[in-house]
Amino acid sequence: MNPYSVPTKSEKEIMLKAIGVDSIHDLFKDIPSHLYLESCDHIPEGITEHEAILKLQELANMNMVGTSYLGCGSYDRIIPSAVKHLASLPAFLTSYTPYQPEISQGSLQAIFEYQTMICELTGMDVSNASLYDGHTAASEAVVMARGAKRKGNVILVSETIHPNTLAVLRTHISSSDIVVKILPETDGVLRLETLESMMDEEVIGVLVQTPNIFGYIEDYTGFADCIHSHKAKFIISSDPIDLGLIPSQGDWGADIAIGDIQPFGISRSFGGPSAGYIAVKDKMMRKLPGRIVGETVDTRGNRAFVLTLQAREQHIKRERATSNICSNQAHVALTASIYISLVGNAGIRQVALQSAQKAHFLSSALKDIPGLSLYGSAPFLGEFTLKFSNTELVMKFLNGMKAKGIFAGIHLGELHEQFSTLVTVAVTEKRKKRQLEEYITAAKEVLV
Repeated sequence: MNPYSVPTKSEKEIMLKAIGVDSIHDLFKDIPSHLYLESCDHIPEGITEHEAILKLQELANMNMVGTSYLGCGSYDRIIPSAVKHLASLPAFLTSYTPYQPEISQGSLQAIFEYQTMICELTGMDVSNASLYDGHTAASEAVVMARGAKRKGNVILVSETIHPNTLAVLRTHISSSDIVVKILPETDGVLRLETLESMMDEEVIGVLVQTPNIFGYIEDYTGFADCIHSHKAKFIISSDPIDLGLIPSQGDWGADIAIGDIQPFGISRSFGGPSAGYIAVKDKMMRKLPGRIVGETVDTRGNRAFVLTLQAREQHIKRERATSNICSNQAHVALTASIYISLVGNAGIRQVALQSAQKAHFLSSALKDIPGLSLYGSAPFLGEFTLKFSNTELVMKFLNGMKAKGIFAGIHLGELHEQFSTLVTVAVTEKRKKRQLEEYITAAKEVLV
């Protein structure tokens, strides 16, 4: 094999022309100009490793560090130090994703334990070894629903799901015949009567989320009966931490449970990586994408683990495969498994409970500030949504809070223009009472 060498200028130009851009800078045009580093000229050639590290630290120190109340799928939670240390052991960190069922017993067992934990949390029967993220899991669930019903091609999607999930879904199914129809929200949640009015024989599945993009817990009483009466599949996305307090997807009669495992000890790391979980009832098991690890015994009667129920067609049938996602986030799933093992069921409940108590403390104080109110009236745990009188006040609030070292929440208007006056605030178990009081004081100073 030829050793790797940096592409020449002419080779770069050929590649840029092939993908339809004029310069490498065009590949990064979505990065704001004040964050984009045009060159590394300030790092001289020939300096020592130590000097280079100091220069890079100077760059890192330019990042603004503050107290985070950002959420909407990625949360600033306490991660026990043992999680990183255990997950970084060479036996785990260097293991390659298993392809053959008779090797990598350690990796296979780790995946098996992860699958077991996901099934216990979701109330489902079978989990796979993970997917790329929660948005990908939603797309895969919709494709599964399409394959489970011959007649129909409509997927009903709640307006209260994460807008990024909807965006990824639309991209994923863009070359198929699947049609997305939106179930409008009412007062921050999806109502049963809304679902009933839009269900017909063309519907193959219904995708909902609880807690939803606003942080609210949705009541799905009667949903499963309505959906199953039309032979469609019920897909529920949930934050796995909140499953410590709220009914699981299995409790609601879901056919497919999905979500993102970032809250389980995964660092936000400026955006990833994370992993998605997907679990199903027995009847959907054969349609589950990716890898599934099962337990068996070897020729000597010893406990052993193997890849099982994996649709081999996924590797060779391309667009006709069950799924084109054949890999998994094995190390991220392992990290999540370590976190769950360390905190336990009681710990997950405590994390969710503390987050909820602190969120309610903060929301009760904020709603009395002039110009602010809570959007919706449904119950919530660690996340809630503020409604402002206008978009200008939203920006004044967020910018003013940032100047005080507080990242006050996610402006939902940046995700969906319909929500331009809404800000979702996430409060985790990591926040102290002193920090919550500082948030309240700063909000009053900025808005009053």
